[in-house]
Amino acid sequence: MIEEGITVPLLYLVLAGAYLLVIPVAVLFYLNQRWYVASSLERAFMYFLVFFFFPGLLVLSPFVNLRPKRRQIEA
Repeated sequence: MIEEGITVPLLYLVLAGAYLLVIPVAVLFYLNQRWYVASSLERAFMYFLVFFFFPGLLVLSPFVNLRPKRRQIEA
């Protein structure tokens, strides 16, 4: 069983890890999948997610490169 003195710091560590790493990765995958097909309300929700999880997205930004999809031009 975990001692009482380590429970609170461990909880802070888990919540910080989720806020800075886990949820921003999920947000990045969501944005990558839905960016070009989102409705206006969904796009507003996307902007909210980027605003709310900005510190985590900033931590991940050096490692992520989401380029636009290549367009198919038919002649």
